[in-house]
Amino acid sequence: MEEMNALLEPGMLVQHPDRPDWGTGQVQSNIGGRITVNFREEGKVVLDASRVALLPVFPDQAT
Repeated sequence: MEEMNALLEPGMLVQHPDRPDWGTGQVQSNIGGRITVNFREEGKVVLDASRVALLPVFPDQAT
């Protein structure tokens, strides 16, 4: 999981695979295995990259 998340950079859009109700989020930071994402419906969340593989969203897919 960490390998996929290592590619995430601030500004990228993502979705949490287990929490679709959070909507699309924007990566704020990705430092030392901790990813901070501001989700549309949940707000700012800090995630452990070893526990979840976030799904990249491309602008034409954003909901």
